[in-house]
Amino acid sequence: MLGIGSDLRADDVSGMLACNYLKAKLSKRKRRVPVNIFFGETAPENLTGEIKRFKPTHLVIVDTIDAGKRSGSIYIFKPEDVGDGTSFSTHKMPAKILIDYLVNSCGCKATVIGIQPKTVEFGKSVSKSVRSSAEKVAGMLADAIPR
Repeated sequence: MLGIGSDLRADDVSGMLACNYLKAKLSKRKRRVPVNIFFGETAPENLTGEIKRFKPTHLVIVDTIDAGKRSGSIYIFKPEDVGDGTSFSTHKMPAKILIDYLVNSCGCKATVIGIQPKTVEFGKSVSKSVRSSAEKVAGMLADAIPR
């Protein structure tokens, strides 16, 4: 899993929260399958080498995505559904470029999970709806990982 976001911009932290929640859920298991959680923060492109070395078969990317819907709404995208020129929330690199690079370099399957923010205003706190959705995403991912 690759979580993306900034804790300085309110709900932009959703991907990082999901990473923390998933890490906590998986740490409670006695038997572990090889899962790596990458904390991409605001520069996930800096982790491409580390992700390639891990050689994932599947990569789930979680980030804040503003689709103009209700705060906390969860969206699931295939890599081909992610636009060419759009960046997720506050990040500089277009998501499509990052995803295409990782899929082509690793030969993995990718899924993008987006969480609708209430606000990404600098210095604000994360909303309850986004915090709850990040925990829900982590729970669904934990349930999907074999024990």
